[in-house]
Amino acid sequence: MTITLIIVLAILAAVVFYIVAIYNRLVALRNRFQNAFAQIEVQLKRRHDLIPNLVETAKGYLSHERETLQAVIEARNTASAGLKAAAANPGSAKAIADLGGAEGALTQAMGRLNVVMEAYPDLKASQNMQQLSEELTSTENKVAFSRQAFNDSVMHYNTYKQSFPQVAVAGMFGHGEDAALLEFEDSAQIQVAPKVSF
Repeated sequence: MTITLIIVLAILAAVVFYIVAIYNRLVALRNRFQNAFAQIEVQLKRRHDLIPNLVETAKGYLSHERETLQAVIEARNTASAGLKAAAANPGSAKAIADLGGAEGALTQAMGRLNVVMEAYPDLKASQNMQQLSEELTSTENKVAFSRQAFNDSVMHYNTYKQSFPQVAVAGMFGHGEDAALLEFEDSAQIQVAPKVSF
């Protein structure tokens, strides 16, 4: 009788330790994708900070293009608000989707601004504009790399969480929802840094 009790207790202890290991792995993977999002947040904040400087520099040259400049600022403000919401909860599929849509709209607005600026050779030759454009292009590249790292971390988390036997216990530990990938509306467009030639 005591041997049977010892065997049952040993099996229960093994199951408890296994469940604890699953829980710890889920927490580690969630922390990893949240950290990866923090890297995106840094790069997107930098992008959002550079855009008003770019618009301010362009204002003097683009006096007849106020509508385009205003569209860029509005898209930047929407993207910045989306970033704050996503940063508050990087595991929220809705917040990540909203951020992706806002960043896609910002990329489109910036593309329209670049097209307009092509018609102004003095603006393209401006030292400030060249420097801002280089910084923005560099930041766009960093955003793409950070987004890829975040999406890889999310994929690892979701794959582990959806695998058996983790799927049986993940919901009990607050890991019921899958984390969402950060996809911009035109993901092919964001993969390539914007062509800026000033």
